[in-house]
Amino acid sequence: MNSLRDPLRWPLPGIVRDVLRYRTFIAGSVRRDIEAQFRGSLLGGAWVLIQPLAMISIYTLVFANVMRNRLAGVESTYGYSIYLCAGLLAWTFFADSLARLQSVFVANANLLKKATFPRICLPLVALGVTSFNFCVISALFLLFLLVSGNWPGWVIAGVLPALAVQVVWTLALGMLAATLNVFFRDVGQLVNVGLLFWFWLTPIVYPASVLPAWAQGWAWLNPFALFVHHYQQVFVYAQLPGRQAWLALAVLAALGLALLWLGWRVYQQRAPEMADEL
Repeated sequence: MNSLRDPLRWPLPGIVRDVLRYRTFIAGSVRRDIEAQFRGSLLGGAWVLIQPLAMISIYTLVFANVMRNRLAGVESTYGYSIYLCAGLLAWTFFADSLARLQSVFVANANLLKKATFPRICLPLVALGVTSFNFCVISALFLLFLLVSGNWPGWVIAGVLPALAVQVVWTLALGMLAATLNVFFRDVGQLVNVGLLFWFWLTPIVYPASVLPAWAQGWAWLNPFALFVHHYQQVFVYAQLPGRQAWLALAVLAALGLALLWLGWRVYQQRAPEMADEL
């Protein structure tokens, strides 16, 4: 009877057992890191709402009412603002998570030297903090869609598979970058520069249709272009992506899991040397 209640007694892989055993530590660390973001500020946790609210308000005011940008085939006044916010929603979660993950071992060097716990907890804490921020921004964005009369309906569930695959890619790239950054500190800077180029190579600010014809096919080799495409199809056009987009997402899911396995193997091989390097 007890074995049914205690997940640690199940025949789970070691990494899953470690995560379950230290789940209280992970949850507490996420809460402390979120509180630390706003410690010492007068408005405290209110900044969690103010920052994304300001972003949505500015984009709506500038692009919908001042510049009056319009998307082809979209009648809504807020069409371009929703297009932009949908892309930024996905990108900000990815970029913030990767930026935190790549430095997670270096930033916690003292903790790793003094305390004994599975190091895999630290990437999960970093991802937990950015997931909290993502949930707050998403909630405000969904509220905006509802109030402005642009609620997409049940197709909103079509975002979830893309989000799940995006998280796998984020964790995989983050594990690789975090491990390599311990031994080669240039990795952190390379990640920041790479994210800058990656952002502008992804159709977030501009529609893919404005690219030259020869470049439009190449653009879909960018994994993040496909993630953003799912978000934009649902939030802007209130429809599910086409069959080809789902097939491409399935391929990305397989590649993401392979990349996650590679990141885990690299971490396992270099983990014994980390303490000395830090």
